[in-house]
This record gives sequence, structure tokens and C-alpha cells, in this order.
Amino acid sequence: MTRSEPLRALFLNCSLKRSCEASHTQLLMDVAGAILEKQGVAVESIRLADHDIPPGVQKDMRDHGFATDDWPDIQAKVMAARILVIGTPIWLGERSSIASSAIERLYGWSGELNDKGQSSYYGRVGGCIVTGNEDGIKHCAMVILYALQHLGYTVPPQADAGWIGEAGPGPSYGDVLESGVRAGIANDFTQRNTTFMAWNLLHMARLLQQADGLPAEGNDRRAWKAGERFDHPNPEYRS
Repeated sequence: MTRSEPLRALFLNCSLKRSCEASHTQLLMDVAGAILEKQGVAVESIRLADHDIPPGVQKDMRDHGFATDDWPDIQAKVMAARILVIGTPIWLGERSSIASSAIERLYGWSGELNDKGQSSYYGRVGGCIVTGNEDGIKHCAMVILYALQHLGYTVPPQADAGWIGEAGPGPSYGDVLESGVRAGIANDFTQRNTTFMAWNLLHMARLLQQADGLPAEGNDRRAWKAGERFDHPNPEYRS
């Protein structure tokens, strides 16, 4: 990625449903995607349930006993995108198993470095969309956004949005109410947060693109391995 390249955003839909079934998560992700597209961002969405993605934390699980692995091709799209949004439904208060697997597979590439000696995920921004009809948005967002920033993504303010309706089982985001309006689409809080998330991801991505990512001072792995300590306060420390 360079400063002159158009911004790209990748949405990973971790619904347990394949594309032949409607996804409430996809409906809400499409709101954020439409906002980004209007600002000139190239947006792509992938339904991970459509793909063969073995569990694991290796780059290519075909090298570890699995017959097929679609993740390396998906990872190439991840690396081509400045913005990554993980979308998940809530099951028993947790993100989906597919979302957990996606984070593990992202982790498998976290050892790769950019030309500054930083994690290759530096200079990218991450967010999440969460949908369900009970509780769990904040918990799922907490886990997902922590994982993304730990890998090297920058998480801007208000980088999560979601829909769960009222407490207890009730209508999902795309369910049609008696009024004829879809439940989540009529909810101002959900629509506001989704809009703010999309714009904050865009603002941060633009800032990082213009700055050519984060400065390498203090976070260069190669320099640390070579003995540089970046003002580490203990002069007796040795690796």
C-alpha cells in the first residue's frame, strides 16, 4: 500500500450462514460499506462460511495436514486493504466460532514485518459489527478490537456498532416489524453508531495513509533484535 493508492476496505462476515441465506450481520455491514463507497473507498465483503478455512494459527494449514485452505487467498485481500471490519453474530453472548477462527488465522500472519521492521498490520485500521437478538455487543467488540490492536491494527474511537434489540429474545436486525420496517433499520442508535464507526475508520485510514503508517521509532522489531533499546530505562537489561 502506498500514499497514492485508493483506500480499500475489507468486510469479513463471520455469520454461520452461507451466502444462500440472508445474514442480519451482512445487512448492517452493508450500511457501513455504503458510506465508505460514497467516499471513494473500494469495498469488498467476504462471507467466510462460503470458504474452507481450517482452524489453526499457521499461514497455510495445508502444510499441517489439511487438504484445503482458502485462508491464504483471503489473507492477500486483508493485506491489500487499509480498513478491516469483522462482522459477527452473537451466540450465547460470544462471537461466532468463525469469527474466532478468523482472528486465529490473522494471528498466523502476525510475524510478518513491513519494510520498517514493524508488524505488517501496522498502518491499518480495524473495526467490528455485531448483531444478535439478546445481549453481548460490548463483550464481542471488546474481544475482537483487542485482538486487532494486539496484532498491529489501529482502532479509532467508536470503532464498533451493532444491534441486539431489547433485552431478551426478540427481532433480529433485518426482521420486519408489524409496521413493515426492518427492526434495526428503524433504530437511530444503531444507525448513528454504524455511521460514526464508518467515518472514524475512514478518517484514521486517511491519516495513516498520508503519514505512511506509524513511525518506526520505538517499535522496529529488527532494530530491537539487533540490540537497539529505544530509551529502555534499565541499562543492565540484555536480551
